[in-house]
Amino acid sequence: MTSLNSHGVRFAFGTLTVLPVRVSRWDRGTARAGMLCAPLAGLVVGLLAAVPGALLSLAGAGPLLAAVASAALPAALTRGLHLDGLADTADGLGSGKPAEDALRIMKQSDIGPFGVITLLFVLLAQVAALFELYGRGWAHGALGALTAATAARLALTLASRRSVPAARPEGLGAAVAGTVPAGAAAAVAAVVVAGCAAAGAATGGYGAARYALAVLAGLAAAQLLLRHCVRRFGGVTGDVFGALEETAATAVLVVLVLGG
Repeated sequence: MTSLNSHGVRFAFGTLTVLPVRVSRWDRGTARAGMLCAPLAGLVVGLLAAVPGALLSLAGAGPLLAAVASAALPAALTRGLHLDGLADTADGLGSGKPAEDALRIMKQSDIGPFGVITLLFVLLAQVAALFELYGRGWAHGALGALTAATAARLALTLASRRSVPAARPEGLGAAVAGTVPAGAAAAVAAVVVAGCAAAGAATGGYGAARYALAVLAGLAAAQLLLRHCVRRFGGVTGDVFGALEETAATAVLVVLVLGG
């Protein structure tokens, strides 16, 4: 079990980040452990994203530059793969074509108009929300970036439940689809929500409730997109996972700025 957990951590970091981690096992058991560890990879990405934003904010650079830095780091730490997946999924959904044709569109290397528009507004929403959070103080911005990244990878854990099929017989989607037991996914979700709520409590007031609600809203948004993609494509793909991650992260940030 210890060996499997170790390989699972490697799988999570090796597939969800560009950090120099060697993935030596690709079997279903390792994929299951890896997707259960996905929020841990998100936590590290969030920490790395929060550092430059916090430093720029403390140095007096202003909340906009801090927001851009915290939004850019997660993209750099994934080589833009999740954003690319978001764009490809938007093109597939926006095409209005049957599943087979839509999946073929998603595999093409170029990005269509639906993908460009979706990327533009998602990145604008993320930067705008982080701008508001950094405007309240560096700690709010940093904690927002950390929470969004962690919750976004938790959405991938939930999307790997055994009830969710793969749309293709190959690729990352096929490797992880249906690997995670529902009970284990729920347990990981409960830990992450509780952890984010505890971190949010440090902001004072209704911080704990605000951060817990933000995570739940992010997961709900990702689940709605997941259900739609399963109906349209017949299952999940690596691109869909990227879209789920970006959707959850954006929803978390938006909810965090609501209510002042």
